[in-house]
Amino acid sequence: MHPALPYLMHLKHLIQSLSLSLALTVSSIAFAAGANPIIVGQVIDLSGPNADIGRDYVAGIKTCFDMVNASGGIGGRKIQYVVRDDRGQAALAAEAATELLDRGQSDVLMGGVGDASMEAVLNTNAFRRSGLVLFAPLAAVDHTRDPRVMFWRPSYRQELQHIFSHFGKLGMKEIGLVFQDTPSNQEAYKNLSVELRDHGMKLTGTVRIGIQSAQAGHIRMEAEKLAASRPGFVLVVADSIGTALFLREYRKLDKQTFVAGTSLTNLATLRELAGPQAVEWTVFSQVVPNPNAGTSLLQVEHMNMMRKYRDESLSTLTLEGFVAAKALVKILQQSKRGPRNALQELAAQEGGIDLGGMTITAGANSNRLSSYLDIALFKKGSGLMF
Repeated sequence: MHPALPYLMHLKHLIQSLSLSLALTVSSIAFAAGANPIIVGQVIDLSGPNADIGRDYVAGIKTCFDMVNASGGIGGRKIQYVVRDDRGQAALAAEAATELLDRGQSDVLMGGVGDASMEAVLNTNAFRRSGLVLFAPLAAVDHTRDPRVMFWRPSYRQELQHIFSHFGKLGMKEIGLVFQDTPSNQEAYKNLSVELRDHGMKLTGTVRIGIQSAQAGHIRMEAEKLAASRPGFVLVVADSIGTALFLREYRKLDKQTFVAGTSLTNLATLRELAGPQAVEWTVFSQVVPNPNAGTSLLQVEHMNMMRKYRDESLSTLTLEGFVAAKALVKILQQSKRGPRNALQELAAQEGGIDLGGMTITAGANSNRLSSYLDIALFKKGSGLMF
């Protein structure tokens, strides 16, 4: 890897983060003069290791809120969306969440990226005092019974089950593992061990890559060892940049073996860094349908509103942000006790809410609203096929 690449990537992320933060601040100021807005706060990584995920997620959320505000808001109240950058650091996430809750008096708090940040927010005194439910974090840890958090997406374990079922049907039982050793991946690794056993998978080899995986020589040696173990397919548990750097080296040795990852991989970043040929024969579980297909009202609405309000490319994560925000809007619209109690009300109910092609299901037995899962494949020519 060119020695300047990490610096250039960081600079690119920083500029994009500052631009996004400025836009969100201007939006907040514009609503400050309005009467009694509904304040939705969020603490999320916009300039750290998962900035590519955070920025796309926020872009989709803001697009939905812009659409709702242009139509008069919720019961005549506009949504004031206030976002703080935690740079992927749990301590900063806790600090920023405390500020949003104590000073900004957020009516709703949306979650960020990663288990460590989510746990840090849940454990703050400010969050405990607020009585709120953290909504739609992008986290792997399975708080299935925790009433303090409501997930929009399926669990990481459900994604692993979907991936293993997909390859099991193809007769592939031998797996190579690429694991990026970070705090946010520890829960995923524990789930992985259980799922390997339950699906009768045999581990042929394991590659560990560091948090700062800029050492191309180290990754190359690890890729050589994994290729020599001849896995039926390779599962990568890493961030988008780590996955891209591994793929770029591994494909020099093995161009045909399927490489699989989960939905918290920014596919545009992956293709940009790894190159179009390296991403061929890669497979990713997805928690939303194809963002570039107009097969449902929800997908068409996302495409049209992104063109209207944003100048960014569509991605599965912009669609996930849009869908999570639309689910929140629907929940707020049907609440009888106001925004601060809307998620608690939903948890006590049974039944589904149609979002225009996707349905979320509330109920006391689970705090996950969606069980939708799909598989996306980068085919030859690096086109993405769902």
